[in-house]
Amino acid sequence: MSSPDPTDDDFWRPLRRLRDAMDAEIARLYAERDVPVRPRHAMPLIRLGRRGPMTIRELAVATGVTHSAMSQTIAVLKRDGLVSTRSGTDARTKLVELTDAARELLPFLEAEWRATEKAIAELDAELPYSLARAVRDMERALRARSFRDRIAAHLARIERRPPS
Repeated sequence: MSSPDPTDDDFWRPLRRLRDAMDAEIARLYAERDVPVRPRHAMPLIRLGRRGPMTIRELAVATGVTHSAMSQTIAVLKRDGLVSTRSGTDARTKLVELTDAARELLPFLEAEWRATEKAIAELDAELPYSLARAVRDMERALRARSFRDRIAAHLARIERRPPS
């Protein structure tokens, strides 16, 4: 008899579903307003609008994603006519800058970002235990004992179990 699929247990699945549902609502708002941008592209566009041209690597760091993920994002934004690229200070880098079409979207994107942050803060305040507080509490607990150490301890116990 085989053991149950361990991936059936997924602590984060409900949180990912919630985030996906909220992102879908933002996308619906964009569609209602004929904004030709995916919500996940708002941050890099706003960062470029606020900070000026950046290399793909700088933009990846500024938005907290990998260089590979940002390269893919830039390819989509370039295809959609929202950014252009040019050679950076050396042949290995590309400098990314907004097009006029993207600059026209910035007031809405920034307003939507602010409105979204207010809406999530309002929702968080309605909870019996703040998600923001829960995250801070988890970070504090992980400083006391790392996630790696916690996993390793459970893994050691699982690996010591006799086969079924």
